[in-house]
Amino acid sequence: MRSIFLLFFFILVTFFRLQAQDSAIYKSNKINKFKFVPLPAIGSNPANGWLFGLAPSATWYMGNPANTKLSNFVGNFLYTTKKQWIFSSRSNIFLDENKWILVGDWRYFITSQPTYGLGSSTPNEWSENPNQSGVLWGEQQMDFNLVRFYETVLRRIGDSKFYLGIGYHLDIHSKVESFIQDEIDPDLAFSHDVYNLEKGFDLEKYTLSGITLNALMENRDIAVSPYEKNFALVSYKINPTFLGSDQSSSTLLLDYRHYFNMSETRKRHLIAVWGFGNFVVSGDVPYMNLPSIGWDMFGRTGRGYAQGRFRGESMVYSEAEYRFPLQRKKETFGGTVFVNAASFNSKTTGEKIMEQVNPGYGVGFRVMINKENRTTIAADYAFGQKGNSGFYLNVNESF
Repeated sequence: MRSIFLLFFFILVTFFRLQAQDSAIYKSNKINKFKFVPLPAIGSNPANGWLFGLAPSATWYMGNPANTKLSNFVGNFLYTTKKQWIFSSRSNIFLDENKWILVGDWRYFITSQPTYGLGSSTPNEWSENPNQSGVLWGEQQMDFNLVRFYETVLRRIGDSKFYLGIGYHLDIHSKVESFIQDEIDPDLAFSHDVYNLEKGFDLEKYTLSGITLNALMENRDIAVSPYEKNFALVSYKINPTFLGSDQSSSTLLLDYRHYFNMSETRKRHLIAVWGFGNFVVSGDVPYMNLPSIGWDMFGRTGRGYAQGRFRGESMVYSEAEYRFPLQRKKETFGGTVFVNAASFNSKTTGEKIMEQVNPGYGVGFRVMINKENRTTIAADYAFGQKGNSGFYLNVNESF
C-alpha cells in the first residue's frame, strides 16, 4: 500500500513539474532566466562542526516573471569534521501564474548528534535525571541514519494569496545507537531508549509516514530573501499505520513570518519576525520525530544552540531580526542583529510549555552574490544560555 501511494504521488508531482515547464516555455520563453550557483561548500554549525562539499542553489521562473514568483532550490552534498554524510535537496517551486506551489524536502543523512533528554531544562553535562530515577539527563551522543521524503502540492484559491494542499511526509530513522564516551553508572538508561520503550517503539529503527493537510498564505516578494509582506502556514499531519507508521499519531505545525520595512527607498533595511509552533496532537511519535530545535525545513531555528539541543512533545519558538545594508548605494554587503527564544514541554518529566525559556542572540554578516534573485551568503555567530554558542554559515536568509 505504501509503495503504491509513493509511486502515485511521485508520478503526480512529476506530471505537474513537466506540465508547468512546458507551459512556461511555450507561453513566454522566460524560463531561460534560470540562475544556477554551483557553490563549493565550506560551512559550520554546532551539530556538524565544519562541513565541506557542494551546496548548489538555483532560482528560476516557471512562468512570466510579471505574474509568477521566483522558484528556488538548495542542495547539499557534504562531509563533516564529525564524520557525517549529509545529502539533501529543498525546493519551493511556483508554477505559472503562481497557481500551484510544490514544496520539497528530501534528505539522506549518515550522521550523529547529541540529545539531552526532553524539555527545556536539560543541562549540558550528563547526570541522573532528578525527575526520572535511573535515567540519564544531559549530553548523550547518538549515531543514526535518516531517510526523509517530504513533498507537498498546494493549489491557489482563485486570485488570492491563499493556498490549500496535501502532502506526503516520510521519515525513516535506522541504525540508531546511543552512547556516552565517559564511564557512567551502568544502571542509568539513555533518554532515547527509555522514551521509546515506554511508548512501544523499537530502539534501532522506526518509521513515521503520513499525509499533511495544508493551508498556506504566500505573500512574500522573494521567498529566499524577503524584503516585505508576510507568510503563514498551518499543516496538520496524520500518521496512520496503514501508510507505514509504527503507531498512529497526528501533529500540528504553525509557521508565521512578517517583514516590516524601515525605509521605502532601501527595502533591505527591515525588521523580520518569526513565530513557529510544532505539537504532537494525538498518539505518540518516536523520539527523534518529536519537535526539536534546528529541525525545521532549513534548520534555522535556535541559532545559539546545536541542532537537537532541546526536544519535547510541544515546541514554541519566536525570533526577531533587524536586517540592514552596510553600503550607502549598493546591496552587496549587509548585516543583522537577532534574538530568539524557544520553549519545550515534557510529559515524561512533567515540565510544561513556557515553564522554562531558552533565549539566544547574535549578529550576522551578509554577502549578496546575485542581486536579481537575492542569493546571499549568510554568516552568523550566536550565543545561548549556559555556555552554548555557535558559528553558522549558510546560503540565503534564515527566514
